Amino acid sequence: MATPAKPATPASPTKNVFFGDLHIHTSYSTDAYTMGVRGLPDDAYTFAKGGTIKHPLGTAIRLKQPLDFAAVTDHSEFLGVVREAVPDTILAKRSIRERLLEDGRLLNTWLFLRIAPGFSLKDLQIDNVDEIVQTTWQNTIEAAERHNDPGRFTAFIGYEWSSMPNAENLHRNVIYRGNRGPRVPFSSLDSENPEDLWSALEAQRTQGLDNIAIPHNGNVSNGRMYETTTYLGEPITPEYAERRIANEPLSEIFQVKGSSETHPTLSPNDPFADFEIVNQMLGRETQNSKPRGSYMRDALRTGIEFAHERNYNPYRFGVIGSSDGHNASSPIEEDNYHGKLPLLDGSATIRLKQMYLLPEEAQRAERWGAAGLAAIWARENTRDELFDAMRAKETYATSGTRIQVRFFAGFNLDDDLLSDPNWIKSAYAKGVPMGGKLTARDDRSPTFIVHASKDALAANLDRIQIIKGWVDNKGKSHEKIFDVALSPNREAKFDTAQPNSVGNTVDVTSATYTNTIGSPQLSGTWQDPEYNPEQHAFYYARVLEIPTPRWSTYDAKTLGIEAPQPTSIQERAVTSAIWIKP
Repeated sequence: MATPAKPATPASPTKNVFFGDLHIHTSYSTDAYTMGVRGLPDDAYTFAKGGTIKHPLGTAIRLKQPLDFAAVTDHSEFLGVVREAVPDTILAKRSIRERLLEDGRLLNTWLFLRIAPGFSLKDLQIDNVDEIVQTTWQNTIEAAERHNDPGRFTAFIGYEWSSMPNAENLHRNVIYRGNRGPRVPFSSLDSENPEDLWSALEAQRTQGLDNIAIPHNGNVSNGRMYETTTYLGEPITPEYAERRIANEPLSEIFQVKGSSETHPTLSPNDPFADFEIVNQMLGRETQNSKPRGSYMRDALRTGIEFAHERNYNPYRFGVIGSSDGHNASSPIEEDNYHGKLPLLDGSATIRLKQMYLLPEEAQRAERWGAAGLAAIWARENTRDELFDAMRAKETYATSGTRIQVRFFAGFNLDDDLLSDPNWIKSAYAKGVPMGGKLTARDDRSPTFIVHASKDALAANLDRIQIIKGWVDNKGKSHEKIFDVALSPNREAKFDTAQPNSVGNTVDVTSATYTNTIGSPQLSGTWQDPEYNPEQHAFYYARVLEIPTPRWSTYDAKTLGIEAPQPTSIQERAVTSAIWIKP
């Protein structure tokens, strides 16, 4: 089916929100190809634009509503090599679907089990790897050029640098601003040290190739994504902090392999911290990743501790979500979920362990989620405008929903500003948006303004929260959560006392819910009652939907079996922070 036409979004001085996925893999990635994926970058962009493509198991897949932007980010390690040079894989001559229909249970894919965990092709003795990588990379660039349509759809050029020392995930997606890239991507085969990646990206920027790197899945980094030292264990210096911010202005915190916002052990007073937690190390399923140093909120706290003690902050980054889909698609919809990798979660029967295409110990799909999306506030839908907004951190992450969120702070914002029809223009003129920073004034808290609207095709909103992090006079960071707007018939407490639950309308058996609770819109104007102008602090907003069925509940209904826990989830949006400096 042809990709449906989409009208251009008019440019706006007060900015529009655009939703996209900056983390999509195709058959050019070793793990995807050996798992049966055959889709190419053209398929990924077609899917993102609202078109229909073929899933490796033979079904047609399509988003309910198209995205505004996307990037194909195939693994730079041996990019396209397996697809081109190893035609004798177990799935090369017959698809997964054909083998299932003709052979029953699929045999193990020897190539995946030997190669994918470490992206090592040394035993295959392929002579022309560099040539294949260069050609594949050029094909990737050309696909982005074909699909880039300023005003309607933005296709970014990108790839994934997949460093994984000792199974500790340090992966980054590299996104380019323009229509060119380097001759070949920098890969973890060149170096597993993020600072060497930065050096390569810095050199490219001097050649006119503007770029950023976006870390993801800190949740399975074993505490190494946001350390208090460098990769080599050396002290973090002002120069390191400056380089990290310049090269990595954003982090991805929602995706299929779990949430990286926070963890229950790091935030024991946060009742919503236990959301799509994936602890197990990649390739080491019996080992859990250390929470400290693995999550965004903890990193922001570490950053302001550095700012307090040393007057520089290596972790002043914004946030996005993206999917990490490996089917040349974005598996972000709970009721339309088609999984990440065909052999691991390509169908409801595989996802809920009613059959196995790989050994049972390799099955991990029940822990994965249907997530996430990047949201960017920009004047128009073009590479330049979206890229500038990402550098400015005027971005937020969602778990796959399309909640619209505005978040501002300023010392000159009026308490009743939300009653002004032109409040957004005034907020930009007198304050800073998400991703911004302020210098403290006297003893008066800045005014925070947050406004959220539900996804038009999804659930009502439960609440808006502001999460605060600050450093005391001993240099220790703390956090606190404030409910600043609640759906009707509930009262905000403006402290850690919990208001009544919004309720839960989910019918597990039928995998349905109703919008009879919650609110289509929520907003609030708030000042911190515990504000101290002498403290380094950050604030970010979190917006929760009412409970809705998880993908596993929809799958259980399809299969006629009991749904596993959790049967419902609260989709959410998390904004980039606003920082306050004494």
